[in-house]
Amino acid sequence: MSIASEVDLSQYDSRELRKYGVNLLSQQIWCWGQDILRAEGNWLLEIGFERVEAPEDRESCSSVYTLELPRERRVVLRGFGVFYGDDALGGVFLPRFEFAPQYTTHASLERPPWTNADLPELDAPSASERSACKSLTLDLIDWIRAYEVTIVERLGIEHRQATLSAWASKKNPVTPAEEMAAAWRLLGVAIAEGRRS
Repeated sequence: MSIASEVDLSQYDSRELRKYGVNLLSQQIWCWGQDILRAEGNWLLEIGFERVEAPEDRESCSSVYTLELPRERRVVLRGFGVFYGDDALGGVFLPRFEFAPQYTTHASLERPPWTNADLPELDAPSASERSACKSLTLDLIDWIRAYEVTIVERLGIEHRQATLSAWASKKNPVTPAEEMAAAWRLLGVAIAEGRRS
């Protein structure tokens, strides 16, 4: 098992930081999937997510999970990435295996994102959009950090440790359960300081 314990991200260049983000996001998406499958019941539904099951013509797709947040914001979880929208700023999509924020002026999705083709037009932000994209990315990272804090507070660290033992068995890099929230915070700080575009 490869353990990626808390590191000093200030020493990372943009390529290393992106790789760190890819590993952390991929692990997080795995964890959300396991939180859905929790023996005691689907945790995402329990905390207010809405599940949209795939229609017959998309039966090979997993469900889409959307959570409406205060102040006209929302998060949409998919196995291939995460969408975060804010009515005041637009939206950002973080692809699972790239960790390169893609920006859109659309703050919500017109249809469930069964595949990338269902997302609005996404691009690297233009010069005038960089501030909004960065703000959205940081807000999403902070939401993920808070989610992990809540997991530990309400389900116990043992829940996340069990989730990650299955992740580690697949030979994936692992950020330990005790460090996940802090890892997201550190990644947010690194992005806020401009060490990654």
